[in-house]
Amino acid sequence: MKRPDLARAYRLTALGFFGYKAATLLVNALTYPRLRPRPLPPERPRVSLLVPARNEAHNLPHTLPGLLAQGAEEVLVLDDGSTDGTAGIAARLGARVLAGDPLPPGWHGKPWACQQLGAAARGEVLVFTDADVQWHPGALGAVLHEFGRSGADFLSVYPRQRNVTPGERLLTPLVDAALLTFLPHPLLRLPHHAAAAANGQLIVLRREAYRRVGGHALVRSELLEDVAFASRVKARGGWLGLALGREVLSVRMYRSYPDSVAGFGKNAGSFHGRSRALLAASLGWHLAAYTLPWLLPGRVRGVWPLRLAGLAERTAVNLLTGRRRPADLAEGLLAPLTPLLALPVYRRAMRRKVAWKGREYEQ
Repeated sequence: MKRPDLARAYRLTALGFFGYKAATLLVNALTYPRLRPRPLPPERPRVSLLVPARNEAHNLPHTLPGLLAQGAEEVLVLDDGSTDGTAGIAARLGARVLAGDPLPPGWHGKPWACQQLGAAARGEVLVFTDADVQWHPGALGAVLHEFGRSGADFLSVYPRQRNVTPGERLLTPLVDAALLTFLPHPLLRLPHHAAAAANGQLIVLRREAYRRVGGHALVRSELLEDVAFASRVKARGGWLGLALGREVLSVRMYRSYPDSVAGFGKNAGSFHGRSRALLAASLGWHLAAYTLPWLLPGRVRGVWPLRLAGLAERTAVNLLTGRRRPADLAEGLLAPLTPLLALPVYRRAMRRKVAWKGREYEQ
């Protein structure tokens, strides 16, 4: 292929890529449910709020009081072999604490912790929520309202990202971009199990549905267990629902750039089908789409639309999720650097084994 033809193919492909993502974001802006504070309905099912916790002493004093104040019938915290006093903190704050059993062969840590929580829960509705998720007033009412309104068998909510330090802003907000620019919300209604997404930070199921599919045993050896769980529930005839937490639910996932690299590196391999070729292709394409336009001379035909599309995307995503402070909106300026910042993530995802919270897993 001649150089002009190659340049034209690159330009059209990149414009098509950004065009698809912009169209998807627009569809999601029009269709994605946003939670807002609601009181608990007078007639409601019994609810169990279930928190898997491994070395979460730094999070629970900030998040558990809000969870306990929601008015659920029970709040259970499973201490998954913590060494930092997690169990004592949770008990002092008022949660019912369960001591986790040792990890059985063939299981990963979080699915096993959730399986034990599901077995111990007494509620009709099970809400699995991570220890770093902040529940604000009216959050449980909002979640139950959306669960009932959507008719979903499996509801997952994306809390609003709360990033404090500059290092947290480099990669962590890309969780929202991946959700909102690739999968149009209406596709969740398609019967095929591949049209699925979820966020393990908050998952809601009815107890009978959870036990009917076997609970988290369905994804016992998955690193990206939340998406796999949603897909397999859907494959068994279940309906999925997704919503944005907006002002009622927030999360501080990672507290530094290295923490973000470790977290994303754990999941990136599964997100790319455990294919090193697909990981390499993904990295190469993102460098071509977001970074290369800024390395080309400004006079090159079509380079400025690509530059502007990359800058606008992350800002538009933040507007949709309700992250509208000046520092949040300025994250869009990181677009050209983001693929370079993600290099350690890809390198970590290429390994045959990954470490997470003191455990090592095969990819």
